[in-house]
Amino acid sequence: MRRVLLQAAAMLLCAAMLLCGGCGENTESAEQSASTDAAEAVTKDVFAMDTYMTLTAYGDGASDAVDQAVNYIETLDAMLSTGSADSEISKLNETGSAVLSSEAAELFARALEIAEATDGAFHPLLYPIMEAWGFPTHEYRVPDAAELESLLQLTDLDDVTLDADSGLVTFLKEGMKADLGGIAKGYTSSQIMEIFQSCGVTSGMVSLGGNVQVLGAKPDGSDWRIALQNPDETENYLGVLETQDRAVITSGGYERYFEQDGTIYHHIIDAKTGYPAESGLQSVTIVSEDGTLADGLSTALFVMGLDTAKAYWQANSSTFDAIFLTDDDTLYVTAGLKDCFTSSDYDWIVIEEVQ
Repeated sequence: MRRVLLQAAAMLLCAAMLLCGGCGENTESAEQSASTDAAEAVTKDVFAMDTYMTLTAYGDGASDAVDQAVNYIETLDAMLSTGSADSEISKLNETGSAVLSSEAAELFARALEIAEATDGAFHPLLYPIMEAWGFPTHEYRVPDAAELESLLQLTDLDDVTLDADSGLVTFLKEGMKADLGGIAKGYTSSQIMEIFQSCGVTSGMVSLGGNVQVLGAKPDGSDWRIALQNPDETENYLGVLETQDRAVITSGGYERYFEQDGTIYHHIIDAKTGYPAESGLQSVTIVSEDGTLADGLSTALFVMGLDTAKAYWQANSSTFDAIFLTDDDTLYVTAGLKDCFTSSDYDWIVIEEVQ
């Protein structure tokens, strides 16, 4: 089995690769550019939301921008963490009804919106099932079918109400619990881009445990180059994506899992069954201007499986693009990325838009 520390190292290497040169074959020029960029960069690391994060900004307002972003991350983590009894989400889960702050209510509303749009493939009410599997505590176990069937009764999206004006969220069944972790990092990265812009930063990057979002181009005007992790290998990558002003967010069963009696159980739960999704996919990467959407869809399309995910993209291609790696190591890339994605190890199939 792959080790968690190796995965973390790969993610940090991926973040480091973001600072390499832009497009082109001139290695010497790219190295000189990276050296120049690094001298101008303000970078900070922080541990929050149960992951390591790296923030980088360039320019006169960079130091203030990064400081504000770190403070924001810590504030949002305290607000949303299911692991803290004092967080707004934990208090909601404990009492079944709570008035959320405007920001938490906004994020809750987005979670419900994405859940509805994906027919529950992304789902913010699976926390009781996640607890049953032991993912929040790392005390892993395989629940029996009767237990999961009972817990699935607590996940109906029609059994939660949200008053947009007051921020009041109410669960209509006792025992319901929410977890916004499935979109919290994407939401955070998008908000950090706004913080950077408010401080006058026009070039920046944030890596939140493998979730990446970039602002503008690199200071030399070239695209950011983002390496996509290969689920099977910590030292190699699926390929490199060149982009600007986008979030690039990947979900896969390799991120969190345990093994029992020779079977591997990952953390991406199918809301229709209560079991880890068996979709035929190893990983899904979403590329979008909207980090919140990208985060939610990376999970949703993983659960959907390739055919349904392809159709979903074809119906919504104006808002995101995607890269899929199947269980048989076939790589699929949606048409919007075919000119900015390269892979040295994989041939890949382009998913075209419906004409």
